[in-house]
Amino acid sequence: MTKHIFITGGVVSSLGKGLTSASLGMLLESHGLSVRMQKLDPYLNVDPGTMSPYQHGEVYVLDDGSETDLDLGHYERFTNGPLTKNSSWTTGRIYLNVIERERRGEYQGKTVQVVPHVTNEIKRAIRSLNADDADVVITEIGGTVGDIEGQPFLEAIRQFSLDVGKENCIYIHLTLIPFLKAAKELKTKPTQHSVGQLREIGIQPDFLVCRTEQPISRDEIEKIALFCNMPGTNVIEERDCEISIYEVPISLADHGLDRLILERLHLKAKSEPDLSQWYDILQRLKMPERQVTIAVVGKYATHKDAYKSIYESLDHAGISNRAKIRIERIPSDALDRKEVQEKIKATNGILIPGGFGERGVEGKINAIRIARENNIPFLGICLGMQCAVIEYARNVAGLDDANSTEFNAETPHPVISLLAEQRAVKNLGGTMRLGAQPTVLAENSHAAKWYGKREISERHRHRYEFNADYRERLTAAGLMVAGTSPDNRLVEVVEIPQHLWFVAVQYHPEFKSQPTKPHPLFNGFIAAAAQQAVQNAIS
Repeated sequence: MTKHIFITGGVVSSLGKGLTSASLGMLLESHGLSVRMQKLDPYLNVDPGTMSPYQHGEVYVLDDGSETDLDLGHYERFTNGPLTKNSSWTTGRIYLNVIERERRGEYQGKTVQVVPHVTNEIKRAIRSLNADDADVVITEIGGTVGDIEGQPFLEAIRQFSLDVGKENCIYIHLTLIPFLKAAKELKTKPTQHSVGQLREIGIQPDFLVCRTEQPISRDEIEKIALFCNMPGTNVIEERDCEISIYEVPISLADHGLDRLILERLHLKAKSEPDLSQWYDILQRLKMPERQVTIAVVGKYATHKDAYKSIYESLDHAGISNRAKIRIERIPSDALDRKEVQEKIKATNGILIPGGFGERGVEGKINAIRIARENNIPFLGICLGMQCAVIEYARNVAGLDDANSTEFNAETPHPVISLLAEQRAVKNLGGTMRLGAQPTVLAENSHAAKWYGKREISERHRHRYEFNADYRERLTAAGLMVAGTSPDNRLVEVVEIPQHLWFVAVQYHPEFKSQPTKPHPLFNGFIAAAAQQAVQNAIS
């Protein structure tokens, strides 16, 4: 039978349940086990696709087109099990299913209630990942224990252990042990209260993972264990990382959490774990050979989680190139200031991420002009590619006032326009061009060189596209169409061949990068930025 691990959080939010879940998944995979990952989020949106990045961080897109929580990015960066729409569930999606069942008469006239109908739907969602080849399913419960909206999920996972048997199901509670500087003491009471809330609804955690800034003494661990009703061996310290988030799996392994879980679930390891790649990653992060400064110019630059996968992908490429990545987060609406322009001119690379809406677009276009004119390596992603096309059309091809119809419906030169299939779309949620799409790369392009192949598949999330009516005029002006859809209808990659590195893509390469396998485009971008840094140092 597939084993189930449920991970909850207590005391405060943003403790890193996603990272801890992903790290645990990676450790279990290192024992040769097949792992599937899943997140249940208690908010009422059907998915995060219509939510502001300020509210929820980036929207992470899967191959099947599902728009999901950013924690699924952690899952894919750390583990190898496939993620699908069944890896991400929200209260909104659960209730939508329940209401649709009620409308179809599936409840046969019964009064529809949270228990058992909503909790049954949650359990059905959990079982949706019971693949035949899955040894373990790890389910992260979003939110914090005590939140009103999270109660149906906690009740559902309480019932779940009765359904599958306690020998096939464990609970891990991630909590905070705060350090009071004035008293110079770690405080365990918040953890005791959080576990007490779980026990009141019938969940006894099997393991506690304790986030802390300071080491937890043996006496404090025994105190936590006593009041939380578990052996001291099951209280795991998870101290704040000194170098990188990629220390987390190593820390959990050092405390033996993976082996304790195998023992508790009566699982037999299929191989001895080999964490040498992860130790090598940490060594490269600790002892870089060079530093590269990258300007990320975006609408949401001040909110780190809005571009989470991009920052991680830059780090992955830095690891590969033995370079420390220093990121300058530049709000795109600040590019009208001369000092900001001079600041990005001094960087080794400029990256323009995706986004929606007109605010800050002219700043992005200005940043791209600086990159093009000063031979600074440039990577444009989604809207970043569209802005690159607009900039080139205006300042090289002589198409004054070129724009996207997203920002100016009356532009005389709509070099970016709405996809044909999007023109009749009314609803916003789940209606864009989403998920994995094939691309054919030009043989002599930067992209083909770094991918090492001509045919690729990448994830999309957009409504607007390069206007084919301007393709001939822009290529005649020197812009290279370096990648298209297989039918040659949609432009997916553009480059400037004579530039050190000027690559812009309509898709989102950041969703397919891992610390052990950096994305080819980010790898090439950072390699070019490192070359530019050397040239700057010489000059």
